[in-house]
Amino acid sequence: MDLTLIPLLQVQHELYEIPRGMERFNKYIAAMTGGTDDIALPLVSMNPMGKEHILPMLDTLIGMGAEEIAATAIAAAARRFRHVTHSERRFQVGLVVVDDAKGGWTNRYFTEMGAYFAPQSYLKRGFITVSLWTSELWPEPRIYQQTLTYIYHSIYVLCCGQPQSLRQMMVQAGLAEEFAGTASASLDPADLAYTREVIQPYLDATDQPTTFACLYGDAAAKSAGYPPIGLSAGAGYALALDDARRRAVTPEGALCTPPGSEKRGA
Repeated sequence: MDLTLIPLLQVQHELYEIPRGMERFNKYIAAMTGGTDDIALPLVSMNPMGKEHILPMLDTLIGMGAEEIAATAIAAAARRFRHVTHSERRFQVGLVVVDDAKGGWTNRYFTEMGAYFAPQSYLKRGFITVSLWTSELWPEPRIYQQTLTYIYHSIYVLCCGQPQSLRQMMVQAGLAEEFAGTASASLDPADLAYTREVIQPYLDATDQPTTFACLYGDAAAKSAGYPPIGLSAGAGYALALDDARRRAVTPEGALCTPPGSEKRGA
C-alpha cells in the first residue's frame, strides 16, 4: 500500500490568516478545487468561516511538527498493509483541523461516521483525511494514533466494502482502534457488560438513528434528535474494541481475508 503525506496544515493556516468573509471563503473554494470542477485538496470538513481560536491551534500543530508525526504513522501503516488486498493502491493522507468547538459548519458525530464508514468519495480521489478536532488537545501520541485510526477505517472499507449493519460497523471500529494501539476500552467491566446486553438486540440494525445511538451513546443521540437507548458516551466504540481483542484475527489479517459471513455494500 502506497501511503504518503499531503501537507495541508500550512494551506489551512494561510486561509485562516484572511479575515472572515467572502474573500476567505472564495480562497477556500479555490484552494480546495484547484480551479477544477473536482476536489484537488481534501478540505471539505474544514470550516472556512472558522473563528479566531483555530489559527493558534494551527500554529501549535505546525510548530510541534504534527505533519512529521503523521508521516511517521503513515509510513508505519504502509508497512503493515504491504500484503493486504488492494496493496497496489496509492493514497495521500492529510491532517485537517475540524471545528467542533465554535462553529456550526460541522457536526462532529456525523462527520466522524462519514469518514469512518463511508469514505468512498475521498478514496476514489486517492485521499484519506485525518480529523483533528478543535475541542481537543493533540499531543504527539494522539496525532500518531488518530492518523492510524483514520487510515485503517478507510483501508478497511476499501478492502471489505461499506458496513451496513451495526454489527459490521463495530467489527470495523474495534479493529481500527486495535490497529491504532488504543490502550483500553473507555468503560469499566461492569459498564461493558451492561453495554453488551443493551446493544445485542440491535446488532443487525441498519437504520442510522439506531446505529448512531449505539455507537455514540445517549447524549449524542439526543443532540441529533434520535431516541436514546440507555448507553454511556462512546459505549459502542468501547465495546467494539473489547470485542476486537477477544477475536483470533489481527487487524491486518482482517483486511487480507474479510469475514465471508458479513455481506458488504460496494
